[in-house]
Amino acid sequence: MQAALPKNEVARLDALSTYRIMDTLPEQAYDDITQLAAHICKTPIALVSLVDMSRQWFKSKVGLAVGETPRGDAFCAHALLQPEEILMVGDTFNDARFADNRLVVGAPYIRFYAGVPLVTKTGEALGTLCVIDTQPRELDVATKSALCSLARQVMAQLELRKMLFEVQRTEQELNRLNLELTAQTLTDPLTRLNNRRALARNLVAEWERAFRYSQPLSLLMLDVDEFKSYNDEFGHPAGDGVLQQLAEIIAREARQPDFVARYGGEEFVIVLPETDSEGALKIAERIRYKIERASWPHRPVTISIGQACYGSQADADTLLAQADQALYLAKQAGRNCVMAFI
Repeated sequence: MQAALPKNEVARLDALSTYRIMDTLPEQAYDDITQLAAHICKTPIALVSLVDMSRQWFKSKVGLAVGETPRGDAFCAHALLQPEEILMVGDTFNDARFADNRLVVGAPYIRFYAGVPLVTKTGEALGTLCVIDTQPRELDVATKSALCSLARQVMAQLELRKMLFEVQRTEQELNRLNLELTAQTLTDPLTRLNNRRALARNLVAEWERAFRYSQPLSLLMLDVDEFKSYNDEFGHPAGDGVLQQLAEIIAREARQPDFVARYGGEEFVIVLPETDSEGALKIAERIRYKIERASWPHRPVTISIGQACYGSQADADTLLAQADQALYLAKQAGRNCVMAFI
């Protein structure tokens, strides 16, 4: 006879899913419990059985080869109906619910069954810790009590697993939020480029790498020409649009290893790893040309660029200062040009 569904079946299945236990690999903690259950109850078979919508699946098993059976054949499905009690079947031949069960008339030829429901803190029965014999029998009071104690240990393992999963999920969420917060603190909100803080980190790292391995390193500092007058004439929202379009062009024209940042106001910086002065000047001229030739609202936009290379500087800040001096020279030379620090 197939067991009826528990009245709380939907909640029970939802609770079972929260443990993420179904179809997991064998674990020693559960196997130790089934070994003890079989030994204490002196039965050839002991199982940790969990019942989902269509089957009973065995998280741990002693004396049984199969890993699951259909729910319709499951003794444990009957145990779910009275989660506060042990389901004890002394002789299946004398119980109308099980006399014609396929697991009684066929392998493993069950004659005795005792199952303690595995019940959550909120009252949902997930399955059972059960012992099975091929001979009729009974369990004394002390053995029943021991089997109930072992069932509580199974639930303790399940709760521990659930708690660990929640801890891991919380840690993952915290890591995600930390990464997001870090990205926000290192990203310019207007242009979505790296900000000045991020630049400081990157420039020091690249300067130290150039120093350690004697590799070339170049720096470009870019400034929008006559940006104040643009803002004054067309308004700050229009000026913000220019900065956003500039950021897109600069990021597109930079190479994959290059580091592009908004330095502040209308100034941008590009760190060019493993790039000498000649290579840096070519990149700078390409960016200057692309911006000059781009389509702009209201009026044309141009930039001036200063370039400096790693050499005898005392630190990364000196390299940045030299690029700034070169930018000043570009402004003095009439703007819309590239100048190198000499």
